[in-house]
Amino acid sequence: MAQRFRLQGSVALVTGAASGIGAALSTALASRGASLMLIDRDAEGLAVTAARAKAAGADTECRTLDLADASAIAALPEAVAQRFGRLDLLLNNAGVALGGRFEETHLDDFEWVLDVNLRAVIRMCHAFLPMLKERPAAQIVNISSLFGLIAPPGQAAYCTSKFGVRGFTESLRHEYAGTGLGVSVVHPGGVATSIARNARNPRLSDDPAEAETMRQAAEAGRVAFEKLLTLPADAAAAAILRGIERRAPRIVVGKDARNAALIQRLLPAGYWRAILRLSGGKV
Repeated sequence: MAQRFRLQGSVALVTGAASGIGAALSTALASRGASLMLIDRDAEGLAVTAARAKAAGADTECRTLDLADASAIAALPEAVAQRFGRLDLLLNNAGVALGGRFEETHLDDFEWVLDVNLRAVIRMCHAFLPMLKERPAAQIVNISSLFGLIAPPGQAAYCTSKFGVRGFTESLRHEYAGTGLGVSVVHPGGVATSIARNARNPRLSDDPAEAETMRQAAEAGRVAFEKLLTLPADAAAAAILRGIERRAPRIVVGKDARNAALIQRLLPAGYWRAILRLSGGKV
């Protein structure tokens, strides 16, 4: 059995730390005695998270940046090395969403989702691998999604990114099997975060009637999706940290995610019809 990962005394980097799961993870890590490098593009939210971490006694540093910026990611390892001298835990949590059917999606919006949700994860791992490999025990943790296990309609961009995170992480884990570097993928279910509220909607048609239909459909989808986001972020963070301590290769968070994963395994081609039947068509 692999040795447990020790959070106390570790240096952890958390992306998407300004809100939701990222903020909850940062606070929980601070209470466990970790030092923190916190990353987000939301400076105001990041300052709130940092204040909470510092109040818990954590040595904390912040960087406000857009993870779609490859050059900003490339500069991060030097900043971490100068501030902390090492990195033990890389937590790639930041994510964005895009609502609407694929035919309504502008490709630059699709690329934006891939830049933040997938390419940034790849770039962060590549940038920090040399530093992580220097440690006797280090961990990479990449947050995928329930939608990295199943693919509902209207979520083509998000699913593409999160299935990509899953595949990338699993391959990376196999490459470093038997070393001191552990690699975990996390599939949270419906966690109460602002991701649905902050999602980009399809760009509206020039035709007023069609544009209104698209707007109403997008809003209805957002409202329905938000109703599924019920698990408190701090509960999700606690489950993720338990998985990290066990160095679990896959961490599925929430009953909804566990149930959906089971249905997908049993019915790999027909799981969506089964989920619709079981939910009464409410997903």
